[in-house]
Amino acid sequence: FALSRPNHTLNSTGGGCPWDVSEKARLCRFLCYGSEGDVYTAREEGQVSMESAGALLSLLQEGRGAEVVEEIKRFTQDGRAVGLGPSFFALALCSQHSELKTRQAAFKALKEVCRDPAHLFAVIQNKKELKEGMKCGIWGRALRKAVSDWYNEQDAMSLAAAVTKCKQREGWSHQDLLRLSHTKPANEAITLISKYVTKGWKEVHAVYADKENSEEVVKVLSYLEVVEKVKHSCDETEVINLIEEHKLEREQLLTDHLKSKQVWRALLKEMPLHSLLRCLGKMTSNKILEQGSADTQAVCDRIQNEATLKKAKIHPYSILLFSENYKRGQGYQGKTKWEPDSSILKALDSAFYKSFMNVEPVGKRIVVAVDVSTSLSSIVPGSSVSTAVAAAAITMIFARTEVDTHVLAYSEGALVPCSVTADMTLTQATVELVKIPGGSTDCTLPITWATENGKAVDMFIILTNNPLWAFTASPVESLRKHRQKTGANSKMVMCGLTSTGHAIADTEDRGLLSICGFDLGALSVIHNLAQDLI
Repeated sequence: FALSRPNHTLNSTGGGCPWDVSEKARLCRFLCYGSEGDVYTAREEGQVSMESAGALLSLLQEGRGAEVVEEIKRFTQDGRAVGLGPSFFALALCSQHSELKTRQAAFKALKEVCRDPAHLFAVIQNKKELKEGMKCGIWGRALRKAVSDWYNEQDAMSLAAAVTKCKQREGWSHQDLLRLSHTKPANEAITLISKYVTKGWKEVHAVYADKENSEEVVKVLSYLEVVEKVKHSCDETEVINLIEEHKLEREQLLTDHLKSKQVWRALLKEMPLHSLLRCLGKMTSNKILEQGSADTQAVCDRIQNEATLKKAKIHPYSILLFSENYKRGQGYQGKTKWEPDSSILKALDSAFYKSFMNVEPVGKRIVVAVDVSTSLSSIVPGSSVSTAVAAAAITMIFARTEVDTHVLAYSEGALVPCSVTADMTLTQATVELVKIPGGSTDCTLPITWATENGKAVDMFIILTNNPLWAFTASPVESLRKHRQKTGANSKMVMCGLTSTGHAIADTEDRGLLSICGFDLGALSVIHNLAQDLI
């Protein structure tokens, strides 16, 4: 995507036409966050249904199915979607459309969209649910071939790990899929995995034990043998050795194994960073991570290691959520409690700043306008983050990663000086924002300010924890005036940090979106809108 040039306009003088919400834009919103409307509600993983997929259905009716499949691929592969559920639903729908070209495109895309077994099971379940009302089954020749190809085109060792880590989901297992698709394995190693899944280890062992096997088959065989050994082992030392030697993961162990601190310590060494951050509270509570211990030191080193952070592509806002939750000393279900370790908190703080390198800049001219009332007690729903800290973090993310960012604050119906700068720490930025007294929220002030000062802005990001949003003028009208005066393709995102489903107004302007609450998905939505993807 080309970065916008200062004089680049999208026919902004010709009235509202280019800003109408097209069917394609509605489809992209649906793929991004499961709804075609102009409101994204954080943490809402709702059931996707036909009712929310109107644009998808009408594009299919217009014979634009191949285009739809391209969009599905784009949203799943670039990590642009908040969740993958809507894409799996859309792919399943395309795969049983009446037009042959659409069906072919969907089946061809199956292996690109479904990167692991859980994805594959989800698409198959969606197909089953979509067929419920129809009399025919889903296992036609095209699906059988697509599923067979999915298994046959995997690297054998990756497939062996995948089938032992994710055995079943959504009521489907690998056994079901291999049987129903009549998969003919493409090579000896896939034959072995297929036999293991359908017949079990005993039979595999009987067939392959005395055979002359190729190098790849020997590797897969010994890996599966290790997985089986762990499943039947009650010997803590043996389990630990197998984990360390073969990089086994938590999903391949028994629940009983996870009662052992030593087993957890062995898992820790290779545990993916996301999983590690998710388990910090549990491991502190279970005394696996004790103050001043070598394990705690090793975990702290990993959390703030730049190469590890880069490889995990972890976002600073994600680290903030883990950090605030860890600080809280209690899990969401309320059972697990822990005393937060100060060295872990320090490491998380350091990781927060280092992970800014993982933020992909959108290269636009941005204004972040903050209205945070003095009440620090309000929390962003579904998280442990106060609205002031969330606003400071969001401000910093844009100030540190976008070259052209202005930070404004507004209060009591007027813009007030705000001295948040890119080089501040999160604590300093939060303190700056909290100094500002809260008042009634006039969300159009930042747009008016930019228009009057002749500052062309591509993206207004307006943050408030005021549940009532007031406007002296219509946001759509203010935005249109700004576009006309500056020639910019200006867009606006209204983030109600404590809101639970409030929209700006029912607007048909593609450049306006409302966000209720805030999570990592909200940042994807802002990025997608800035880059004209939704």
